[in-house]
Amino acid sequence: MKKYFGTDGIRGEANKELTVEIVTKLGYALAYYLKQKNPDKKKIDVVIGSDTRISGYMLRSALIAGLSSMGIHITYVGVFPTPGVAYLTRKKNADAGIMISASHNPAKDNGIKIFRRNESKLPDEIELELEALMDNYDEISKEYVAGDLVGKVMMEEDDYFLYRDYLLSTVKGDFSGMKIILDSANGAAFKLARSIFSRLGAEIVSINDLPNGTNINVKCGSTHPEILAKVVVGYSADLGLAYDGDADRLIAVDKNGKIIDGDKIISILALDMKENGQLNENKVVTTVMSNMGFEKYLEDKGVTLVRANVGDRYMIAKMKDQGLNLGGEQSGHIIMADYNTTGDGVLVSLKLVEALRDCGKTIDELVSGIVDWPQVLINVRVENSKKNTWNENETIKEIIKRKEKEMDGMGRVLVRTSGTEPLVRVMVEGKDQTQVDAVAVAIAEVVKAELGN
Repeated sequence: MKKYFGTDGIRGEANKELTVEIVTKLGYALAYYLKQKNPDKKKIDVVIGSDTRISGYMLRSALIAGLSSMGIHITYVGVFPTPGVAYLTRKKNADAGIMISASHNPAKDNGIKIFRRNESKLPDEIELELEALMDNYDEISKEYVAGDLVGKVMMEEDDYFLYRDYLLSTVKGDFSGMKIILDSANGAAFKLARSIFSRLGAEIVSINDLPNGTNINVKCGSTHPEILAKVVVGYSADLGLAYDGDADRLIAVDKNGKIIDGDKIISILALDMKENGQLNENKVVTTVMSNMGFEKYLEDKGVTLVRANVGDRYMIAKMKDQGLNLGGEQSGHIIMADYNTTGDGVLVSLKLVEALRDCGKTIDELVSGIVDWPQVLINVRVENSKKNTWNENETIKEIIKRKEKEMDGMGRVLVRTSGTEPLVRVMVEGKDQTQVDAVAVAIAEVVKAELGN
């Protein structure tokens, strides 16, 4: 079991769980790892970006200190979306890319995501190797360099334009005549999204684009699109687009204020790509969380749904194994592998709007045929040290077994831990709403009683 890394890098409350000490050790460990893997390379480069959290400056300083003291050269690109850091890592042929962000988590949290040169996140085996190096800090830190051999740190905030222009290049034509509301969650896309959509000729209203260090994801963005929904209706807009803190997710809102989740966005993209002969094998990868009604809808349209475990690394692995180019999660984390190797909220929003423009239909018309099965997700807050023990707890295992038998083929139960928060997630899906609600509550109460604070 990993000590520091979760399903999406290292994450926790800034300066409590994710401390300066941990981040400095990570800097030393990553530097040591890169030097060992590139023994003949004279100059090792790392790209670093961050979202708008106030703690990002503190953690950036710790990380840069660890890396540069080991002779690693750093390009800091400023406030930048996670997928943009992945893109620049490849574009600049860097040895690694690092994003300082806790994505959709509350503002008090922060995190570290690491990309390899091919833009992919680190596999489990490398994360375990880095953890071992972090715990051997006293030894590896002796490998520091001195004097003019320390790594050079360059502030290159103009690299923003490289990524912006790349995203612009993925769109054919423009979006003139379309009215769109953008919600940037006071996060990493606060400049990028409005700049791109304005350049493409759309009439835009931008909200939640004034970050102050502590308002990222606060009652806004993809995790809280309720205000966006009201603004879309109030402005009689065609649709609304909401990103999360590091802009690797997208949730949409139709003209009536109805929220369009990641499953439905994937359905629009999949059918558009299929029609244009661009959907590899006519398959898409989603997670075990995707609704069974959505799966049935795609099946009727000639698209096969392939399920992976929750977490983009597992989706990406499945996509690579089967040569597929579209995958995503209900949460709005969607990967279009022809353009980027990680979820990219702004890119996906561009391709979504492009698909709507080309077919001449509204987003609500395109998803009207999807009939979701009732699905309930209850997040149970537990002690962090206990969250990975739920499947060893006999009382919890027994209630799950009993409730699965009670549903008798009319639905499914999925219990899993959050990789980024001290939560056990209880998801129940079935044809009968009353039964689904009752089963979810019954299991959640037992989990809380057994593992809660």
